[in-house]
Amino acid sequence: MESSAALISSPIGVLAVLAFVAAFFFAIEQTTKAKLFQYLPPLLFIYATPVFLNNFDVIPSASPVYGGLSAYLLPAFIVLMLIKVNVPAVVRVMGKGVLVMLMGTAGVMVGAVVAYMLVHSWLSDDAWKGYGALAGSWIGGTANMAATAEMLGTSEEQFGLAVIADNVIYIVWLPLLLMSRDFATRFNRWARVPTERLEAMDAAAELHVEDDHAPTMPQYLFLVAIVIGVTWVSTSLAPEIAGSIASRAPGLSTVFGESTIRILLVTTLALLLSTTPVSRLPNSTAMGTAMIYVFVAGMGARASVAGLAEAPMFVAGAFVWIFIHGLFCLAGAWIFRVDVHSVAIASAANIGAAASAPIVAAHHRPNLVPASILMALLGYALGNYLAPLTGHLARMAVGQ
Repeated sequence: MESSAALISSPIGVLAVLAFVAAFFFAIEQTTKAKLFQYLPPLLFIYATPVFLNNFDVIPSASPVYGGLSAYLLPAFIVLMLIKVNVPAVVRVMGKGVLVMLMGTAGVMVGAVVAYMLVHSWLSDDAWKGYGALAGSWIGGTANMAATAEMLGTSEEQFGLAVIADNVIYIVWLPLLLMSRDFATRFNRWARVPTERLEAMDAAAELHVEDDHAPTMPQYLFLVAIVIGVTWVSTSLAPEIAGSIASRAPGLSTVFGESTIRILLVTTLALLLSTTPVSRLPNSTAMGTAMIYVFVAGMGARASVAGLAEAPMFVAGAFVWIFIHGLFCLAGAWIFRVDVHSVAIASAANIGAAASAPIVAAHHRPNLVPASILMALLGYALGNYLAPLTGHLARMAVGQ
């Protein structure tokens, strides 16, 4: 489809449409309080709406805006999300619950490979890239899904399948995590949880106080400078590093391409900054999250409706996948003797990320809400490293 055929074809017009779509569904959610959004999060509508706007010639399928989102917006929201990672704090509060989350992460990786082996024959040859993107969401969150899609070169259609599967599983998995509270006594007895664990966790939670506040103008400037600086350094170094890998280890060049190196550099630099006073700059997570939704809208604007026909088998594999993740979480609970509240929060931090972990924490133990957000951010820190690896492991498992 040519850009000139679209009703709105100017780059600024396209960007305005994407921003409006992202804002519109959150405005509807907040003003109507409709229960629909408890089952179908705004993310699904933010992705799907531009798909139809593109296919009905309202906006183009090709625009300079889309390349700009990958080049500039993607590294920006990675930095903004990751500079708030606070590993020591989450370990202090959640203790061995962090180990359960890591077990859940391992379950996501293993589950992806097993599920892809079962359903790949019904999917496109590049569906492993969609599974890699979904692994990004389930290890960390939507930011990792977007970043992994960029690293693997995931098509817009495969990204759309990942979004669909993510939301279908969310509808089933979140209620299970919430309902698990009703079985706390029996679960904790089965997992041999020490009686003092919950008391120690509550005491640690009381010591952790969130001190985020409204940012000042200079703090906004500091954030802008940091984001642009990290993006510049990573973009400048990536071609040279990718070229060096290609010349010294040609077999790795397909895994560590320039785009992958760039995002891994952004991720690593942001995590290093999280150990400095930069982590105390307020409001970065909210800013980064807003950018993510505009980026997802841009992914939808390039997709074709026809490419979503594989959804049933893609989602069927995702159900196998989430079952394996659940088994790993249960194994982690038994091995490390961790209570059901921490297990539910750990799984939510993986599968639902920062949007769902606080919901689960508030239902199980409200004083763990701040720690649940920190745990979700820990998933963000892992996602950009482990999700692309998961995609490649799935590809290699079937000989692609």
